[in-house]
Amino acid sequence: MEPAVLGGKLASSLVAPLVKKLFATGGPGAGLVDRPVRLTRLVAFRGEQRHLGEAEVRRLAGRLVEASLDSPGERPFPPDETEAVTGALTTRLLALGDLDMDDVQAVRLGHQELAKQLRYRAPSATGGLSADACYFLDSVTEWACLHILEFFTRRSTFVARTLVEQSRGHAELIAKVDELIARTPRPGARDTAFERRYLPYAAEQHNRITIYGIDLRDSPDRWPLEVAYLSLEATGTEERAALPGEHPEPERTVRLSAEDALLTHDRVLLRGDAGSGKTTLVQWLAVTAARSGDRIPYVLPLRTLIRAGVLPAPAAFLTAVGCPLTPPDGWTERVLGAGRGLVLVDGLDEIPAADRHRTRDWLLALIRAFPGNRWLLTSRPTAVRPDWLTAEGFRELALTPMRQSDVATFVQRWHAAADAPEYEGKLLDALRTKRDLARLATSPLMCGLICALHRERRGYLPTGRKELYDAALTMLLARRDRERGMEAVELSEEAQLELLQRLAYALVLSGRTEMEVETAEGIVERALPSVASAAGQWDAATVLHALLLRSGLLRQPGEGALHFVHRTFQDYLGARYAVEEGHLDVIAGRADDTQWEDVIRMAVAHARPGERAVLLRRLLAQDTPRLTLLALACLEHATALDPAVRTEVEARAGALIPPGSKEDAKALAEAGPLVLELLPGPEGLTDAEAHGVTVTASLLAEQERVGAMALLRRFREHAALDVRRQLVGTWERFEAREYAVEVLDRLDRTDLFLSCATEEQRAALADMRPWSLLDLRGSGSVSGAIGCVREPDVVEELHVADDPDLPDLGELSVFGSLRRLQLVNCGSARGLVGLSALPLRELAISDMADLSGLRELDSLHFLSLTQELPGSRLTDALPLAAPFEFLFLGLAAIDNTGLRGLSHWQTLKYLSLGPALSLDAEDWAEIARLPLLTALYLNASLLPGGLGPMTVLPGVVDLSFAALEGHEDVSSVPALVPDVRNVVLQTAPGARFDVAPFAALFPDAEITLDER
Repeated sequence: MEPAVLGGKLASSLVAPLVKKLFATGGPGAGLVDRPVRLTRLVAFRGEQRHLGEAEVRRLAGRLVEASLDSPGERPFPPDETEAVTGALTTRLLALGDLDMDDVQAVRLGHQELAKQLRYRAPSATGGLSADACYFLDSVTEWACLHILEFFTRRSTFVARTLVEQSRGHAELIAKVDELIARTPRPGARDTAFERRYLPYAAEQHNRITIYGIDLRDSPDRWPLEVAYLSLEATGTEERAALPGEHPEPERTVRLSAEDALLTHDRVLLRGDAGSGKTTLVQWLAVTAARSGDRIPYVLPLRTLIRAGVLPAPAAFLTAVGCPLTPPDGWTERVLGAGRGLVLVDGLDEIPAADRHRTRDWLLALIRAFPGNRWLLTSRPTAVRPDWLTAEGFRELALTPMRQSDVATFVQRWHAAADAPEYEGKLLDALRTKRDLARLATSPLMCGLICALHRERRGYLPTGRKELYDAALTMLLARRDRERGMEAVELSEEAQLELLQRLAYALVLSGRTEMEVETAEGIVERALPSVASAAGQWDAATVLHALLLRSGLLRQPGEGALHFVHRTFQDYLGARYAVEEGHLDVIAGRADDTQWEDVIRMAVAHARPGERAVLLRRLLAQDTPRLTLLALACLEHATALDPAVRTEVEARAGALIPPGSKEDAKALAEAGPLVLELLPGPEGLTDAEAHGVTVTASLLAEQERVGAMALLRRFREHAALDVRRQLVGTWERFEAREYAVEVLDRLDRTDLFLSCATEEQRAALADMRPWSLLDLRGSGSVSGAIGCVREPDVVEELHVADDPDLPDLGELSVFGSLRRLQLVNCGSARGLVGLSALPLRELAISDMADLSGLRELDSLHFLSLTQELPGSRLTDALPLAAPFEFLFLGLAAIDNTGLRGLSHWQTLKYLSLGPALSLDAEDWAEIARLPLLTALYLNASLLPGGLGPMTVLPGVVDLSFAALEGHEDVSSVPALVPDVRNVVLQTAPGARFDVAPFAALFPDAEITLDER
């Protein structure tokens, strides 16, 4: 209930008896007194005749409040304020006893001033009340005062005698005010009531996106904006004011979210190419403003307004766009006058050029008349000059093409809105692997077309690009403007194609993507006589301007130049013209130029079967892997072709794909990104072929990252360890988090290390399931990873390398299940004491100066060391209680200790001795006293002199030599290991030699050559 209609709820017959109880009942009065009675003597809770206390007054106030709430209609204030309002009214009524006036003075004062006096006497009564509650309290106070004065006129015979006429006037006034208050709403209530209807209407009206031109079967042309809206970026230039003493900075380009453009500037001119999302942004701003209620949105599409001839004044904003709601008179002017408006003027380019200056004057007149509002004007880039509104305080921004992540988001939301989730994954894969599609999908318009085509074909895009391009061109050149009523220079679709393909072919021949406007006008001028629908009607400049402004295929990046919005349209149309003109020799002669790949493929699509065969044979004749694969890629577009030619192309390409080895994969990658479209998925491949495919895709990632990742995604479920290692090893070529989520998180973790070398990769750990095997590299790798590993207790093996910022190994205690640890080149790490609480079984350390605490690691089974150990015996440095099974001692490890004390660890089975060592008789004696030793690993640097007086080791069955060049003398070794059964010959990097001499020395052993 509006508080203003209180008079209708508290009628005089109800209020009067309640008010009368506030005053004491006196005698009949003879009317002989010469002075009226003071109010303090009249009230029932003051003076000599008190019979009411504060509690009784509160009950009377409560009855007044309850009476206003019991009647039908809206409540005047929130229910939880009832007690507070009652208390406030009580305080004001009690203030009657404090008024220093008599009844005659009160009557002369009038009811409004009397109420004002009560408010003044009780200023704290409204503390904490809402605006509606305060309004109700003021209304009921005035209403009570009106009846108090009526009571005075009736009580005193003196007043009755002297003020009878005035009392009649008050009685008449009471009746009129009763009716007036009941009929007249609170000021502004009509505007508020209308806005409560308009804002939900505006939100619902604009909460739909329309894609014009998509008329494919079962393809939705409208869907909820809130589901499908995609936040795009806008760019603009700005200057930074120089600080005192600084030189002024030049203009710089800034990027911001398009929907935030009006948050930093009240006036914005937003430019964007055809289908870039300008109108969708306008709708989104309108919907969000309507739902938040911060601003009143007015969406004014100029193509609709201009049809009426006269651009609308504010009062006609709603009727001009067909809004069925009728606002109160002057409502729009009041909104704009208060600076509450959001005026969204869409489509400056969609009105004739002659009307644009008139539109500019109309818009500026509105801005000057109603300052303080927010204004957005949209246009295609070339519709008006760059500084068209700069002098009027407009900031110019331009919508940028969609990024790869934007495209993925659009596709996901499109399919959610169209209730077609089953097609989403296939289309995303196609967009990642097919470069032509990826190049097209740079605007919401083109993305929507691709989604619609894909769904209409039940999850399969056209066999070639031709059908997709044909549909896109039909939409852009004809249907879109026709459906929006935008026909200006009326050129048929075929006429536009004829002109556009000549421009495209000229660019293709010149090897450029941009031409001067004068050059383009010359091409159009020469072509116009052959275009029947345009000949004699318009000059070349007019026709070119129409193509530039309305086709959606051309844009003007700068003064005096133009280019196609997508390079792929240029190639498509250029190939179309070349085939029509019979320029097949020209096309085939450019096959060595990689920039002609798409032109050749599209020429095959446009050509007749015989022409296709000629082109493909020309490609095969050059007998290079790249052109053979190009011929294979062209088959996708050859709907009709000589079977013999098709068979020959497939056979020649089959020798290259899939690659059977790593070397084959490297050779295949040299053919370029074209290969990505031809590589198969994992189905039917051997493990070696699957590995070769992933190697090829990894090598091409730097040239075609999106396509490479899409292909690698297909192998994320593969079981082969080499394939999984390849997928992990190529992580650095991609955006860290995206690759982690799309590929790495789906891998089988068995025996697989995840290597993190950058801050971004370490941060991506938080987005994946836990890894038990981690390899951390680089400065700050440990501290950076600890905060990102979701479940540290899952980590069982950790390799840390090249981290100079690892002073405290105690940080690793967070990995409570750590069993294997490798530290390489972490020179600043101090001590191993912090590791004693971990269940470590294996520890490998290289280039770490401080080994204090090593003796406390009693759980170790495996230990690898390269730095000098302290003391004179191994027992002085190594943990005595450790049940060692494997021990590697390399470089300077035993410079001080030798192998003295080694036999203390009777559990030792495997001993590996690195380079730069020299063994004596005592060392070999220690080795010989190891009862369980079965495997011995010797570095080639020990041969033969470093071995010293090697003793017989009958228990050794596995013998390995590392870093062999092939010329080493090992002739003395076989007699010392009589029971050896396995000999591994590991070569030095790049070394190659015949194993026969070694095999002759160990006739009873199996010889294995490990080439490095």
